[in-house]
Amino acid sequence: MNRIRVAILGLGLIGGSLGMALHKKAGDEIEVVGFARRQATAELALAMGAVDSMAQTAQEAVSEADFVFICTPVLQMLSMAEAVLPHMKPGSVLSDVGSTKSWFIEQLRAKLPPDIHYIGGHPMAGRERSGLEAAQEDLFQDKWFIFTSFPDVPPELFDKLRRLLTLTGAKTAQLDETTHDRVTSVISHVPHVVAAALVHLLKKEKDTVLTARFIGGGFRDTTRIASSDADMWADICVTNPANIASGLESLAGLLLGAAEMIRAGDRQGIWEYFSQAKELREGLLEREKDL
Repeated sequence: MNRIRVAILGLGLIGGSLGMALHKKAGDEIEVVGFARRQATAELALAMGAVDSMAQTAQEAVSEADFVFICTPVLQMLSMAEAVLPHMKPGSVLSDVGSTKSWFIEQLRAKLPPDIHYIGGHPMAGRERSGLEAAQEDLFQDKWFIFTSFPDVPPELFDKLRRLLTLTGAKTAQLDETTHDRVTSVISHVPHVVAAALVHLLKKEKDTVLTARFIGGGFRDTTRIASSDADMWADICVTNPANIASGLESLAGLLLGAAEMIRAGDRQGIWEYFSQAKELREGLLEREKDL
């Protein structure tokens, strides 16, 4: 692989981890240029080895880049794309790491110059901590990196990006944006809303402090992701509203059904509820190992 120039716009958990992973695996084969609005972030990115250099502006960062990754919260991605697209070199690729795709693609489609290609990306990886301080070079190891692409992207460019991202240790797959948003709503977006709801449920207790004193592993594990960045998750919810709302409504129906069985003392029904969930979960996880 010839030396590749990568621009990372936004150096938080994902952007920082991407830069660190590429440095670790590719060394001198890849040059990473970063852009961050805060000087403290720029200095930390250099110190952590997340970038080779920092640009003063986003436009400067992308001017000679082969691949440009927008790593901002979803609702900031469009304004960032509009700012840098006129400054990207012909034949280069614009990508992102957004957790939703349909909204951004719909907005971007009419704004993309004919000589710039878009291949969206979504690493199915994260931590409950956010910010560059939480970045780690192995964040993407054995995790899925899902691509969404316009149909006119040259296959060789798509393959080049795929090979670039596999350097991070990620597994790659491709989905259209509609399927992506539906699938991720079930396995990522709805669970985050539910984790936050469980914390709100605790707050409704008559003596929250006393109840919280006895929190064990079950509550900690189930609500861990409720500590994720609120700005990021607000953006995700407003850019994938139909899928997330539909998932929450379906979940509410399941919970109401469980509540009715519990209130009625239907032990057999309750047993089947847990037994079927256990069997389904273990079967899905075992199948995932083979993929």
